[in-house]
Amino acid sequence: MDFYFPDSQDQINPGFDFETEEHSPFHVRQRDDRYAHELHDPPPYSGILVSKTMVDGFGSGGRYTSAQRHRLYRLGVRQFFRLPDDLKALGDCGAFSYVGHPEPPITVEEVVDFYGQCGFDAGISVDHVILDYCREADDTPSMVQADWQRRQELTLELAERFLEVRDERGFDFEPVGAAQGWSPQSYARSVKALQELGYRRIALGGMVPLRTPQIFECLRAVDAIRNPDVALHLLGVTRAEHANDFAKYGVTSFDSTSPFRQAFKDDKDNYYTAKRKFVGLRVPPSEGNAKLRGRIQAGQLDQREVRTAERAALDALRAYDADSTTSYEPALKALETYELLHDPLRAGKRTERYREMLDRAPWKDCPCAICQKWGVEVAIFRGTERNKRRGFHNVWVFNQTLQGHLASAGHGGKTEEMLSGPAV
Repeated sequence: MDFYFPDSQDQINPGFDFETEEHSPFHVRQRDDRYAHELHDPPPYSGILVSKTMVDGFGSGGRYTSAQRHRLYRLGVRQFFRLPDDLKALGDCGAFSYVGHPEPPITVEEVVDFYGQCGFDAGISVDHVILDYCREADDTPSMVQADWQRRQELTLELAERFLEVRDERGFDFEPVGAAQGWSPQSYARSVKALQELGYRRIALGGMVPLRTPQIFECLRAVDAIRNPDVALHLLGVTRAEHANDFAKYGVTSFDSTSPFRQAFKDDKDNYYTAKRKFVGLRVPPSEGNAKLRGRIQAGQLDQREVRTAERAALDALRAYDADSTTSYEPALKALETYELLHDPLRAGKRTERYREMLDRAPWKDCPCAICQKWGVEVAIFRGTERNKRRGFHNVWVFNQTLQGHLASAGHGGKTEEMLSGPAV
């Protein structure tokens, strides 16, 4: 089963100085920064997913600068992302970014040209997301809302036009039909229609908000009408522990940023291991912290005291990391002291989680290339360079866990020993 990592301009600078918190004065992002697949060997995913709206946006522009956008179109997706030959590039229109619009603000022609000109291996047809889910609508048709039907019909019309334009343009990327629905049977109808159009690979969209049992009831309904040679992709769904069950229903790929985003978006599950997740050790920078700056300016805090506590926390964590015989208590105390200043409302509430993280010190024996090179810096919740490193670590652990689940059921994944094997 293939795991695709969605692009969101996530790179790190291997030359970043953690002591001075500075980049080299000659640092150039596109030249010097590295993607996760350039740091882990082998790469922690099967390919990347790139959305057109991420690159080009609609109306006000995307996440890419003008220079980045032109470079992507000029070099092509493989050279731009420096993809090795065994990684795939999947294109997507980025429907979630315009879900509130009455109709997609991008055309089929624009999307096809994006996929073809940039050299994607495969591209998903233009769709319009249906966010609602109503299992009961299968038994009570009157519950179906007109907007749901309109979005599904529009998605299928665009899928048909997508194949026509791809052939007219002469592009050879693999077409992937987008299926939208609001219930098990509505997803099945969408997949059936896409099969009749000639699609042999279909992406199920709009499932991100669904609970696992709801996803499975949809997959069962789809499987009842799915042709044996049709493969399914789950858009934005992360359920590594259910990978083998997904595979039984024809799922061969999925994409998700959840392991990466949890590194800095989640309140407690920031650092992945094979068995559990740990909290990130919060040492936010005093410079540039709006809350701290406001309290300092208001005379509530002494700037020197804040900076001293911040430095003490970092020094204590590094000292603990450097000497395996050192107790973690000084580091825990330093974290608590600084937390009283930077987050007084939460002070003490993370203490036991910090204690678990420091006692286990999972970064010390993690075999991934990120932890092997940067140690405790990966565990510290502080700024984009550390947080993204932890995200890259999480993606690696997630993929190893996924491959372990697949291998256990004979689906060709890697063995679970990879999780505790030698450093890469």
